[in-house]
Amino acid sequence: MRGRATKGGLSLAVVSAPRGRLVGRLLLAALSVISASLSHARAADVTILNVSYDPTREFYTAFNKAFAEHWREATGEQITVEQSHGGSGAQARAVMNGLDADVVTLGIASDIDALAKTGLVAKNWQGRLPNDSCPYMSTVVFLVRNGNPKRIRDWDDLARQDVAVITPNPKTSSGGRWSFLAAWGWALDHWGGDQGKAQGFVSGIYKRSPVLEAGARGATIDFTRRGLGDVLLTWENEAMLAMHESGIGKFEIVWPSESILAQPPVAMVDQTVGARGTRGAAEAYLNFLYSDAGQELAAENFYRPSSQTVAARHADQFPPVKLFTVADKFGSWDTVQSRYFADGGIFDRIYAPR
Repeated sequence: MRGRATKGGLSLAVVSAPRGRLVGRLLLAALSVISASLSHARAADVTILNVSYDPTREFYTAFNKAFAEHWREATGEQITVEQSHGGSGAQARAVMNGLDADVVTLGIASDIDALAKTGLVAKNWQGRLPNDSCPYMSTVVFLVRNGNPKRIRDWDDLARQDVAVITPNPKTSSGGRWSFLAAWGWALDHWGGDQGKAQGFVSGIYKRSPVLEAGARGATIDFTRRGLGDVLLTWENEAMLAMHESGIGKFEIVWPSESILAQPPVAMVDQTVGARGTRGAAEAYLNFLYSDAGQELAAENFYRPSSQTVAARHADQFPPVKLFTVADKFGSWDTVQSRYFADGGIFDRIYAPR
């Protein structure tokens, strides 16, 4: 006598006793193992891609591990977060050219605005998360060599003929744009809003820049490893990381009298998550940035937390600095991008590649 047992869409022959029962039990056991393995594979097959800017490599390595543990506890599933890093502007263009990011964690709002204009990201992306979708903050500081041999104390020292400034290219790097705007904003305050004097001051900085890297990390390597320049104009978090990794006694950080409030934004790439079915994972990933665990990791990686509670715990780490915003000095990001950084804009007019 023969019959058929069906499980998981597969059928198998069951031979009558006693040998048939034994064979049937073995086959059913094997099928259960296969079914469980397939279920585990399906649970493990959650992957999202975070396309980010240069200085976030270390932060997101730690954050992705913490999020994977959080996701497993919340859902029972395994998740893999892949990373891509480069200059923020270049990363935004890569996504526009087909890099399938589930989330973008870029260095400047105009780069995500550019994605929104193509339909990849929702137009209301900034209103989806707290603090205009900026979970952490930074500013622009000076990194100098031990002992500060050129006695660089404030922005006006960067105008000296004997000072060579290392900073990334603002056409490709968000850190480069924040640095450009920080210098311009200080000059406006220093010279009573005189745009001509501000342009002359900033132009002088770039004329004495021996090289402009595409991203902030490349500029850091130029200064810390290749020994180029007298001062690195960079993100506060990148300067702190360089201090931490280089050991005691090689570099010092100078906080200028005034600088810019740098707010790196994050967003979900709606077109990608819709196509890949990863919306839930992407939303959870971005929300986890605002959790206590995410904010602590941000502070541990030298970003200023947006959470006042977490920021208070790390107050000694971040000296108070007089900060101005983009809106204070320059208006909207659309205005900033078109006036200063678009092809043929002010930066193109003041900088001639060597």
